[in-house]
Formats: sequence, structure tokens, C-alpha cells
Amino acid sequence: MEVVYEDNHLIIVNKTASEIVQGDKTGDTPLSETVKAYLKEKYQKPGNVFIGVTHRLDRPVSGLVVFAKTGKALSRLNEMFRTGQVEKTYWAVVKNFPPSQEKILTHYLVRNVKQNKSYAYDKEVPNSKLAKLHYKLIGKSENYYLLEVNLMTGRHHQIRCQLAKIGCPIKGDLKYGAPRSNPDGSICLHARKVKLIHPVSKQLIEVEAPVPNNSLWQGFEFF
Repeated sequence: MEVVYEDNHLIIVNKTASEIVQGDKTGDTPLSETVKAYLKEKYQKPGNVFIGVTHRLDRPVSGLVVFAKTGKALSRLNEMFRTGQVEKTYWAVVKNFPPSQEKILTHYLVRNVKQNKSYAYDKEVPNSKLAKLHYKLIGKSENYYLLEVNLMTGRHHQIRCQLAKIGCPIKGDLKYGAPRSNPDGSICLHARKVKLIHPVSKQLIEVEAPVPNNSLWQGFEFF
């Protein structure tokens, strides 16, 4: 586990693609428990350690996850995430050249809970939610393109679904149309940056997570 920021109220870690943020039916140890164990050992804390989950990151996605270390920080962060006060920037690797080098995508997403998948429509349809993101082409390698994505809304599988809709499924994302999976089960989507006003101190916090250390992510030439 890589800690990229920590103070009395927050801890921000760089999640690997195989980890789950919160416990689920798999029974695998979630990142929240790993963070608890880390804090318990680091500060020699007796008894239970408090960790609040403020948002989630899909299991096959790597990058920054923000946890609260106090109840005060948790309630404020929950509200900040809910109202879009936390800026999150993602990097996505795609095989196909995008229709535009930079664009705001607007779709209406319908979530299918049974399939654990969202579907994007150009116009509003029953049970749909507005989804907006901004993407920009920032790099290329021999076989792939690197997009920087800023979410303007927070919907289920939003980046995966919207990029697939414009013909740019994320590398390894079979669920949304990639031709093949990645050997480690990951998809090439990385939560790269988080920017927020600290919920307690009111200072600006801006952190960045290194990309996975492999030849694919390291092979990009930036524009």
C-alpha cells in the first residue's frame, strides 16, 4: 500500500488495480481494512481504528482513494463528494484515436444493476441520469493513446461507459467493448489526481498518484 498524503483527518492512498475499496461478497480483504491495519501499527493504537470510506474506485481501476480518519472529516467529505467539490482527474489508455483531441462528452446513463453495467444514450430516456466529462488527448505510444479525463458528474462506470460510447473503450475493459482483457484483470484507468479544500483546515490539498510501474504506462510520449 502506497500512502501519498496523510494528516490528522485524511489519508490518501494509491490503490492497485486488484484491490477492493470496501468489503463485498468476494470476502477479499478490502483496502479500508488494510489502511486500518497500517494506522494501528504505525501509531501503536489499542482497540479499533476509525476509517471512513468517502468514495469508491472500481476494483480493476488503480489510483487515488481518499479515506477519512475522523468522523468530522467523513461527514464533510461525504458532502463534498456528493456536491462535486472534489476535483478528480483520471488517465485512461485507449486503442482507438478519439473523435476529437479534446471534448466535453454529454450522455444520459442508465444503470443495469443485474449486469453491473451502465448504458449511454445521446438523449434522455426513462431512468437515465445526466453524465458529463471532459477529456483531452495528452500522449501516445506505439499502439495506444493516453487521455486525461475530468469528471463533471459522478455516475456508475461513467468514464468506462462514455469512452466506449465514442468508440474508445479502455484497454482491458471487456465489459465495455475492449477486444481482450489485461493479464492481471485490470483495466487501464488510473485515478491520477485529487484536488480539494481540506474539510477541517480549509487548506488546498492537491495530490498525484504515480502510474502503475509497467512498460505500457511508462511508454507514452506526452504532447
